[in-house]
Amino acid sequence: MKRLLVYLKDYRKETVLAPLFKLFEAFFELLVPLVMANIIDYGIASSDTGYILRMGLCLLLLAAVGLGFSITAQYFAAKAAVGFSTRLRQVLFDYIEDLSFTSMDKAGTSTMITRMTSDINQIQAGVNLVLRLFLRSPIIVLGAMVMAFTIDVKSALIFVVAIPLLAIVVFGIMFYTIPLYKKVQERLDKVLGITRENLTGVRVIRAFHQEQREEERFVESNRNLSALQIFVGKISACMNPITYVCVNGAVIALIYTGALQVDAGVLTQGEVVAIINYMSQILVELVKLANLIIAVTKAFASADRVAAVFDIKEEPVSVNAGTKEIESDTPAFLHFAHVSLTYSGAGAETLHDMSFTVNRGETVGIIGGTGSGKSSLVNLIPNFYPVTEGAIYLDGKDIREIPEEELRRRIGVVPQKAVLFKGTIRSNLLWGKEDATDEELWRAIDLAQAREVVEGKVGKLDAEIAQNGKNLSGGQRQRLTIARALVRQPDILILDDSASALDYATDAKLRIALHSIKNTTTFIVSQRASSIRHADKIIVLDDGEIVGIGTHDELLKGCEVYQEIYYSQGAQEKKKVE
Repeated sequence: MKRLLVYLKDYRKETVLAPLFKLFEAFFELLVPLVMANIIDYGIASSDTGYILRMGLCLLLLAAVGLGFSITAQYFAAKAAVGFSTRLRQVLFDYIEDLSFTSMDKAGTSTMITRMTSDINQIQAGVNLVLRLFLRSPIIVLGAMVMAFTIDVKSALIFVVAIPLLAIVVFGIMFYTIPLYKKVQERLDKVLGITRENLTGVRVIRAFHQEQREEERFVESNRNLSALQIFVGKISACMNPITYVCVNGAVIALIYTGALQVDAGVLTQGEVVAIINYMSQILVELVKLANLIIAVTKAFASADRVAAVFDIKEEPVSVNAGTKEIESDTPAFLHFAHVSLTYSGAGAETLHDMSFTVNRGETVGIIGGTGSGKSSLVNLIPNFYPVTEGAIYLDGKDIREIPEEELRRRIGVVPQKAVLFKGTIRSNLLWGKEDATDEELWRAIDLAQAREVVEGKVGKLDAEIAQNGKNLSGGQRQRLTIARALVRQPDILILDDSASALDYATDAKLRIALHSIKNTTTFIVSQRASSIRHADKIIVLDDGEIVGIGTHDELLKGCEVYQEIYYSQGAQEKKKVE
């Protein structure tokens, strides 16, 4: 929690003023029992109506001033807590955005969402309550005990016994529930993960008629979460009744002791009432303190989870480790030098000893069976995943030595899943180049064979795109994502099986258009041999290794894996394309 409180530094004034005004309120509240004692002992005892009215007005004044201090304190506490959580959420979001693909894979999307929402909300509530009650409640408890001692030592000794008992109850429950609240948040992660999976895959679930199975899986996960929440809630709920029993027992003892003291003439009736009021104040504050501790317990558990995200550190990547330096005058634009990749936590290599060169402006096709490492290979070029052995050189320079912003600016990536963001067609295309003109946008749209998509929408470039592009078909989304990458006019264009939803005619037109782009090196990952057969170079992968490199005709003569893929797709498909 200490590591996160640094984000409160912009609210130093509020974090001081909130507890300070609560402190003032507490001092005024401690005066109330004394005023009541005077009303009983002097006003009521002597039937002095004027005195009673004056003291009554004094009580109203104390209440009004206390209310003013309370509202002011709550304003500053809320401002600090909301500002702190906003800042923390922004910093956490920025940190997550900078994490590598490896770290994101390791952490998981669902838990990241929970930590940015539920966990930070818990921390915000904890900070708010601490600023309001952290000083006030202890001051009231200790102040009431001190005031009781100034009235009568014998009666006040009951406070000395009651307060430690209450402290044992409160802190004992707190230390027991802290780890349980962490488990609650972990189970909430699981429920969120199942929910997210079902909402994104609802069509698949219905296609396979698995609604009942998924409902049962959700019910089980939700039941486990609810059971733990109820268990923790029961333990926390024990705090209030136990504290009430302790305090009410102390009140009974006070009434008995006070009655004896009044009978002996040591105390007045007003003083006994004042002592009982102080005990009641302690009861109220301990209930508040109990709620504070529950909130703080949740906040600490959530803070540990948020801090764990900041503990995700990127593993240092050693440049040129285990590789041979290539000649500085090499003509190759892109060079893979004995590259291997092992994903974090994986038991075996995904890619092994990849070595090949690509010249500027070439079109490179990448093909292979499912799980052969096609996407993994192209994901190495923008350094989404760091190579574990070997090196990749761009214009003779190791890509790990190239600043990330410069490297990504030179590369246009179209992933397997076509992702569009809520906004307009224009706003989505401008991701490729922020200052692109309409002419540049239309040029990219034409190259991506997406003109009919754009012109068919009301507003054209300013047509609205729903979240995830739900108001577009799969092929339309793919063409717009390709256009977005082309707007950048990249040195390297990576199409990771990103034309799978296109019909053969559109796919063929797209390949012809891409081939017309000068000075852009294009990587086409595809399951269709027809989509890459005209590439300048085709790389065939099998189980993470290169089993063939060459043109379509060369591979048909000498690569069994390519022959199997090509002929398995049938002559009818080839006739359509040719």
